[in-house]
Amino acid sequence: MKHGKLTPYLFLAPMIVGLLVFRLGPVFVAMLAGFSKWNIQTPPQFVGMTNYAEAISSEIFWQVTKNTVLFALLFVPGVMILAMIMALMVNQKLRGIAFFRGLYFLPYITAMVAVAMVWNWIFATRFGVLNHVLRTFLHISDPPAWLADAAWALPALAIVAIWKHAGFQMLILLAGLQSIPSSLYEAAVMDGATRRAQFFKITLPLMSPVIFFVFVITVIDAFKTFDVTYAMTGGGPNYSSTTLAYFIYLNAFTYGRMGYASALAMLLLILVAATTLVSFRMKDRFVEYAL
Repeated sequence: MKHGKLTPYLFLAPMIVGLLVFRLGPVFVAMLAGFSKWNIQTPPQFVGMTNYAEAISSEIFWQVTKNTVLFALLFVPGVMILAMIMALMVNQKLRGIAFFRGLYFLPYITAMVAVAMVWNWIFATRFGVLNHVLRTFLHISDPPAWLADAAWALPALAIVAIWKHAGFQMLILLAGLQSIPSSLYEAAVMDGATRRAQFFKITLPLMSPVIFFVFVITVIDAFKTFDVTYAMTGGGPNYSSTTLAYFIYLNAFTYGRMGYASALAMLLLILVAATTLVSFRMKDRFVEYAL
C-alpha cells in the first residue's frame, strides 16, 4: 500500500524537477542578476536597483515598451480573427478537408529563417510583390519601403507574425468548434435561425472558454516575440521595430550587459503577469460556461 501511494509522485518527479531546474531556476537567477553589474567575464557586483532605475529613465526602454504594446495590439486581434475564420472554414465535412487543415497549419511549423526570406522578398521596396501590386492595381506611385521605414517596419513584422502563428490557434479553436453538439444547430435551423444568428447565439457563447484560452496564450506570444524581429529587421531602423524580448537579447549577448538584461527580463515578466491578471479579472464578463 505504501509503495502504491509513492508511485504517482515518482511519475510526477521528472516534470517537477524539470520545472524547477529549467523554468523557475532561471527566473530566480535572472531576478538576482537584475540587481548586479555583470558581463559574464567578470564576477557580478551588487548594484541594487541601479539597473531598474536606468531602464525607467531610458528613452529607448520606453520606446521599446511602446513598440511591444503596439505589436501586441496588432498581433492579438489579427491572430484571433484570422484563426477563427480559418477554423470555421476547415470545420466542414468535406472530402480532403484534412489537406487544408494541414496547409493552414504549415506556416507555424516552417522555420522562421525560411519565412523571413519569402516575406523579405514580398516586402522589398523596388521589386517586391506587394509594392508591385500597389503600383499596378491601386496606382500608388510611391509605396512605402516596408522594412526600411520606421513607420511601417513594426506593422510589417506584425503581418508576418500573424500569418505564421494563426495556424496553431486555429487548431485549438477547431477543437472547440467540433465539441459543440450538432443538435443545437439542427434545432436552430428548425426555428428558422440564420447562419449569422447561429454564430452569435450558439457558436460564440459556447466557444467563449476556448476563445479566452486562445486570447491568453496569444497575448503571451505577443509580448515575447523575438524570432521575426531577429530574422527580418534586427530591430531597426533606429529601434522602430525593437520589442522588449529582442532588446533583452541585444543587451545580454551583443552589449554584454547581463545584469541590465536580467532587469529588463523582470520588467517584461511583470508586464506579462499584469496583462494576464487583468484578463482573468475580466473573464467573467465575457466567458460563458453554459447556455
